[in-house]
Amino acid sequence: MTDFDVSLSRRTLLVGLGAGMAALALPGAVRAQAAGGTLRFGLSTFPPSLKPFDNTGGAANTVKLSIFRGLMGYDGQGNLIPEVAESFEWEGDTVITFKLRDNAVFHNGDPVTAADVIYSFGEIVKEGSTAFLKADLAVIDKIEAVDDKTVKMTLKTPNAVFLSLLANYCSPVVSAKSTEAEVIGCGPFQLKGQEKGVYIEVEKFADFYGEGQPGTDGIRFTAYADENLRYSALEAGDVDVIEYLPWTQFDTVEASDTLKISTTSGPFMFLLFNVAKEGPLQNPKVRQAIGYAIERQDVVDAAFAGRGVPLFGLPNPQGSTIALSDPAAEYSFDPEKAKALLAEAGYPNGFDCRLLATATYGMHQDTASVVQAYLGMIGINVTLDLPDWGSRVTMGTNGQYDIAVHGTSGTFNDPDALFSLLYSGNPSYLQSYGFKSERIDGLLTKGRAEMDPEKRKAIYQELYTAYYEEVPQVPLNWRTQAFGMSKKVEGFGTLPGFLNGSSGFVLDEAKLV
Repeated sequence: MTDFDVSLSRRTLLVGLGAGMAALALPGAVRAQAAGGTLRFGLSTFPPSLKPFDNTGGAANTVKLSIFRGLMGYDGQGNLIPEVAESFEWEGDTVITFKLRDNAVFHNGDPVTAADVIYSFGEIVKEGSTAFLKADLAVIDKIEAVDDKTVKMTLKTPNAVFLSLLANYCSPVVSAKSTEAEVIGCGPFQLKGQEKGVYIEVEKFADFYGEGQPGTDGIRFTAYADENLRYSALEAGDVDVIEYLPWTQFDTVEASDTLKISTTSGPFMFLLFNVAKEGPLQNPKVRQAIGYAIERQDVVDAAFAGRGVPLFGLPNPQGSTIALSDPAAEYSFDPEKAKALLAEAGYPNGFDCRLLATATYGMHQDTASVVQAYLGMIGINVTLDLPDWGSRVTMGTNGQYDIAVHGTSGTFNDPDALFSLLYSGNPSYLQSYGFKSERIDGLLTKGRAEMDPEKRKAIYQELYTAYYEEVPQVPLNWRTQAFGMSKKVEGFGTLPGFLNGSSGFVLDEAKLV
């Protein structure tokens, strides 16, 4: 079902980008394997779900990108390229026409058609949808099936990042024949089998549209909840690649004759707040006090072995084309100012609260421990909650916390990538529970509708200030993040900056040698 106005119009001439294919590969094995073969991928956790339009964490998104693909994607250098679409053409700022690849087919053998595109986006924006991009893609006014392989989209307003939204791992094109029990994708691999909590296995889809792809016969994703066990599996050759290489092992891998590392600085750590719950955290001055109470370099050193840098203001991604700064709207380590803000807010003696993190990721747990220690110094007594990752997502979604540690990355290198983290019209566990700001919502909406780069910069500079004053979250640090892999795998490199979480786009070109 769809909320879109669907109509048929005359086919228009497309003059778009040529079909670009992803240009890299994925991490490899310590044990030699023949060309082809099965790539063994060590996940940090078992995906809570593989629902194509939902965002349940990095591990799930990596697996999803092996199975599902959308109209747009990224090559191995992080360049935005047509994916299931072959080309596109803009008509002004609000109309765009996509030509679908003639050889794009679903895993059930059916061709990918305009009707499937319309179905997919209708599922994202329909009433009751839990889709990650539901609010973002509500900008689409209508989709027209020009013919079976041509789709015309009309937007309600201009959108400077619309193509980047279509490259998101939560906006794939799925078959209109999909059911809740079986969602049919058109990615380089198809689901072969799984054991809940243990592994997910995908096998090569022989009719994938990428010439000569995928480069392996399949991928076996195995979950290692403990990061040390995950690294040990890589070192022993039981897996070919691991995500979230433990920071304490960076030096070892860099010095290894058999292993290698691929890093990026883009993911960041921050604190969320339950502002729906009656109490001190509803006061932005209390949230600011927490921002001043924490020595961020200690978080970098304790949780990331020094691999990262403190983050004091709005997390505009590194590599963003829009440079932002405002020293007056940034935190510093100032416990006396923190205590003064608490007193001003009516809590001179502090208060008790619960801090939600997870035992699944050592970086989250260690970050929480540092935060707990520093908040204790200004009178805020913190009790830690450290459930497994799946429970952490559920508790965050349901607001079962006072403060929560979180780490994430945007999905493209532009300040608009913060939309899904800050816009109150699309609440998720990635946001402070119950937080709403007309000011921030308005700036986010205005920024993405503005096409002029200088005017966009002025809008996001205002957002920089609003982020500090209204405190939808407290930033902590940028972290250097890495895949650890064998030198037996060719071509893989993590995508840069905020695109790190989209590195699964290059799974189709992974090769074992």
